[in-house]
Amino acid sequence: MVRKSLAVFVVCISLALGISLFAAGDAPTGSNLSAAAIVERNVAARGGLQAWRAVQTISLQGKLGAGGNQRATLAVPLQGQTPNLKSIPQRPVDETQLPFVMELERPRKMRVELEFKGQKAIQVFDGAHGWKLRPFLNRRVVEPYTAEEMKSASMQADLDGPLVDYAAKGTKIELDGVEKVEDRDTYKLKLTMNNGQSIHVWIDARSFLETKVEGQPRRLDGQYHPVEVYYRDYRPVNGLQIPYVLETRVLPLAQKSPGNRNTPVPPEKIVIEKVVVNPKFDEAMFSKPGI
Repeated sequence: MVRKSLAVFVVCISLALGISLFAAGDAPTGSNLSAAAIVERNVAARGGLQAWRAVQTISLQGKLGAGGNQRATLAVPLQGQTPNLKSIPQRPVDETQLPFVMELERPRKMRVELEFKGQKAIQVFDGAHGWKLRPFLNRRVVEPYTAEEMKSASMQADLDGPLVDYAAKGTKIELDGVEKVEDRDTYKLKLTMNNGQSIHVWIDARSFLETKVEGQPRRLDGQYHPVEVYYRDYRPVNGLQIPYVLETRVLPLAQKSPGNRNTPVPPEKIVIEKVVVNPKFDEAMFSKPGI
């Protein structure tokens, strides 16, 4: 659970950093605006293009929720026996709050340190290569990213999020309709990256800020489930606005396949407690970790 939460956390943060909450006033809720016009208003609401171009590094501290279980226990009695639910070990209902520090630097460098049971897990990406140290899994050697982890890292946005300077990043954007997200009208944008992969981003039709982003699919019970990331509690930091709560939701499959339980997964939260813009980093921190 911790390993999966960490992977989702890295993607969520990298997608969300460019988001702000700026009161933009009323705006048309129809689809009469072009995708380019929606992005232009979004960037303006976030503080402006020049402000985000000036951000070269950023540091975040907070807590990552992991390990909670609000799903019902499924009793599987042996033949001829009566199930005894009291004898079945119960996982804690509430999530464990794991302290983390995440540092990001252009172009697309990342380091995450996560504390778990008195041990420190480390995940590093230098823009081309990735490494991880996971002592909580009794893996006490530095390992390279797997092919799947490298694919996920290649999908991560830069410090300013996927919409700022999207054309320069080789991203194509198109309007994919207007949808309700938590009772608010939103523009649904489809972003196609220069590697051919795509994600969807939902922009509030009044504030022109992201309400949710399509996350990396998560593998459960042998099947990949769609993931959505919502943003909460925006706060100003050095003239920029940063979401301090990120909520990840793993969705059930549209069609249940044989052998797949499709058990609902409770939302997971990342709570950011401190943000520092443009701190000075030692470049060695983005290299392969030493032990």
